[in-house]
Amino acid sequence: MSHSTYNKVWAEAQKELEDNLLPEELSAQVLRPEKDRVVFVQRLATLFVGYVQVFRQLEEAYDQVVHPQKRRLIREVLDGVMGRLIELKSEMVEKELSEYHYMDDVIQDLNLTPMDIEIPVPQYFLSERRKVLQERREMLSSILSTMGVEERPKVDVQPVTARVLNIEEAIKIIQVTERARQGRLRAKFMREIQQAEERQKRAKDVDRGPAALNQAAVRIQKVWRGFQQRTKTRKERDEEMIFLGMVLDPDHSQPCSSILVAKANQAKRRGKQEEYEEDFQKSFISVTEKLREMEGPDMRESLKDQIRQWFIECYDAAGSFPDYPEEEDGGSALIFSDKNPEELLETASKVEVDTNKKDVKKDTGKKDKGDEVGSDAEIFL
Repeated sequence: MSHSTYNKVWAEAQKELEDNLLPEELSAQVLRPEKDRVVFVQRLATLFVGYVQVFRQLEEAYDQVVHPQKRRLIREVLDGVMGRLIELKSEMVEKELSEYHYMDDVIQDLNLTPMDIEIPVPQYFLSERRKVLQERREMLSSILSTMGVEERPKVDVQPVTARVLNIEEAIKIIQVTERARQGRLRAKFMREIQQAEERQKRAKDVDRGPAALNQAAVRIQKVWRGFQQRTKTRKERDEEMIFLGMVLDPDHSQPCSSILVAKANQAKRRGKQEEYEEDFQKSFISVTEKLREMEGPDMRESLKDQIRQWFIECYDAAGSFPDYPEEEDGGSALIFSDKNPEELLETASKVEVDTNKKDVKKDTGKKDKGDEVGSDAEIFL
């Protein structure tokens, strides 16, 4: 599918989220608490199914959209929807006291199928996990190479040399092998003779009257009819499943060419995602460096002018230059805030008063200690 198709899928999911799900939840917060457990669970199930639909659309869009910045926006919404799904699932388990929920009525009202409410594993889980495992494997190999235990100690394998046999030894080996073969055949033949004798003995003991023949015929008929009915039932069941669309027809079990082409296009788009992501990271770094080189000096001068202007305004308002804000108080960020000079002076004065109080307390503590030491000295004298 094209770029516009997945953009449309993203737009539909966003519209469903903003027009239906979020207004319904916000309006539900205004309503009085629901005392009927069945009605409350029904409301939760409806929200859960709606969020599952949005999740499936967002996951498909995130998996196939190749634009890096769009994928970042979709990822934020997708993570939020997944978190809300977990919350709704937890509430449903808490209210129904069960991990399994029957939402057939909700599915029927929304004209959905059971497949539509299944939560697939996001594709980026697998891809990101693959990258993590690859990085972990590389890190482990680097650690082993650093420690010097990457290469296994080589075991000295001595070459096997063929021993030349003389004629007598070769004849003896052939005779032993042939006698062993003949012994195995003789044992097998004797076992078959013994089994045949046992069968004949059992056949003599069995009554071969009309009743025994009828019983044998009934037993054969029962086994055959059971096999026939099982085959017929299996065939009817397969035909019913094919008719309902639950199982593919054997003629269509193999994927058609259009499905193979669609899967190839999806894999191709995932490859483009990686290429565009690398280009985006490189462009981001280059643009940042270019802005720092071109706009950095002008921005630095403009910030210096703002700081000078701030000092002048503070001097005009208070009659004296204020102290430059400390790094703990915010530093230059305090100057570029939306406060006017009077508010900044008030904030600075509060900070100065607090520091003066701390200094006074320290001096008082030192003076008290000095007085105690002096009194102790007088007592000692």
